[in-house]
Amino acid sequence: MQSVLNSVKGTALGVAEYLTPVLKESKFRETGVLTPEEFIAAGDHLTHHCPTWSWAVGDESKIKSYLPKDKQFLITRNVPCRRRCKQIEFVGEENLVEENDADGGWVETHHYNPDEAGSSGLEEKVCEMKLDSSRIEDEPAADMDDPRNLEGGSGAGNEDGGDEDDDGAAIDMDEFEESGLLETVDPSNALLPAANEKRKSDTTAPTEADGDSVVRTRTYDLHITYDKYYQTPRLWVIGYDENRKLLSVEQMYDDVSQDHAKKTVTMETHPHLPGPNMASVHPCKHADIMKKIIQTVEEGGGELGVHMYLIIFLKFVQTVIPTIEYDFTQNFNITNHK
Repeated sequence: MQSVLNSVKGTALGVAEYLTPVLKESKFRETGVLTPEEFIAAGDHLTHHCPTWSWAVGDESKIKSYLPKDKQFLITRNVPCRRRCKQIEFVGEENLVEENDADGGWVETHHYNPDEAGSSGLEEKVCEMKLDSSRIEDEPAADMDDPRNLEGGSGAGNEDGGDEDDDGAAIDMDEFEESGLLETVDPSNALLPAANEKRKSDTTAPTEADGDSVVRTRTYDLHITYDKYYQTPRLWVIGYDENRKLLSVEQMYDDVSQDHAKKTVTMETHPHLPGPNMASVHPCKHADIMKKIIQTVEEGGGELGVHMYLIIFLKFVQTVIPTIEYDFTQNFNITNHK
């Protein structure tokens, strides 16, 4: 049902974008939006400082007249994604460890709850180590004046098994090699697999189901387009498995924060490319977030230039797709930027 609603909403916004006039006057500082010219300036700044990003044209039939023909949208390819979001998101209670701390106390998110564990709790997972006092009392202390104790008990052992040092003269190595016994215990031969085992290992490919420890890294292509209706950048992502096979919709949602999946992030048609729908971070809140950042910088005595827009944009949308490792852009200090 949610996908149907998103599809209807996307169609309506497409019509609204078509009817919305192109923004001509800059309102960056007042409202956090961009004109197409400011989007191009911010894109040029991004590609200059982060060369993994580049401008792209897209499909000729989908070229937007308000953007330069050779700068329709931005793209970066083969961005690694080594973990799923559920592997880094912890859902549970927080335990306040230090209540009287001036900064609000330490918070322990992974704490032990004895009520939930019952009798099979922590005490069963910890091995208790103690001395057997009864055994110590029963056994007499060793007499260190006894030569047998000083020699590590070798005297007692010689009484039962004889003197191990008098087994005979050492074997001559030349005679040992001529006897052929060396070949039977050759460690290099012992480590080689049998012929049938080698053929089997060559033809059987390892799989994750067989317990293969190799990390299967997904990759994503990321696009940034200009949304004429919201007058802000918009992020698009499309994922592939380790064999460069397109991920399913649900697989891509595995790499989206669960607070945003199917809400902030939806599957929609790319404005510049044909083909399958791509996951997109909806831009309805982008301008408000940017406006707050601009105000924070100015309150700190700084000034934020429009060319920095995409650098900051990529940092705050990282919370939506935290496991896609694309953010290699320059650092930005929000409290002191000029």
